[in-house]
Amino acid sequence: MITVNNLSHDFIIGKKGRQTIIPVLRDISFSVEKGEIVTIVGRSGSGKSTLLNLVSGFIRPTKGKISINGVEVSDFSEGKFADFRIQNLGFIFQSFQLIPSMTAFQNVELPLILKGVTESQRKEKTEQMLQRVGLLDYQDHYPGELSGGQQQRVSIARALIVSPPIILADEPTGSLDSETEEELLEFIQELNTNLGITFLIITHDEKVAKIGHRTIALKDGRIAEEVII
Repeated sequence: MITVNNLSHDFIIGKKGRQTIIPVLRDISFSVEKGEIVTIVGRSGSGKSTLLNLVSGFIRPTKGKISINGVEVSDFSEGKFADFRIQNLGFIFQSFQLIPSMTAFQNVELPLILKGVTESQRKEKTEQMLQRVGLLDYQDHYPGELSGGQQQRVSIARALIVSPPIILADEPTGSLDSETEEELLEFIQELNTNLGITFLIITHDEKVAKIGHRTIALKDGRIAEEVII
């Protein structure tokens, strides 16, 4: 599902002629197979978030190749990757990234609007998805009226609404209490088992790392270790 070959990335700071090159990732290679949960761990500054942004297409690699669903995406334009992203990838963020002025229903519905789905189909799909995550009764609530766990479930519903084969998660439990974290991890495992969704999860949390079939540890921008659970 995801193949990363000899991936490197530098951040460049300063104006032309007075630039400083900061290496962040160096020669990263790994793959994520269909139906796997793979967790990426490492200290702050190890390159975890940069790696996820590269796979997501939000930044381009300095060197190396990334393939998703058999498509080489490293050289995609911003517009082409945006179209590819909405068909193939779902996202779960630590800060939920919900639009505060939109209800739970509207937040979940948004990817369907971007995909050009008709209004009647959007209503049916959105209600079904909110039912699946246990929030149909809260569809008219705004994010500020929901608990952290409920907001994360809205975020997951939004990620799932276009039936992506892959979900990328950035510290998905970082804003949750321990009880809500347990519920979310069980839900991720349920989605993986029952729907076959592939997950690539960035985390510093040992509990989250343990739900992965494999865990890849980054250190100083390189793969330090890979552990099969």
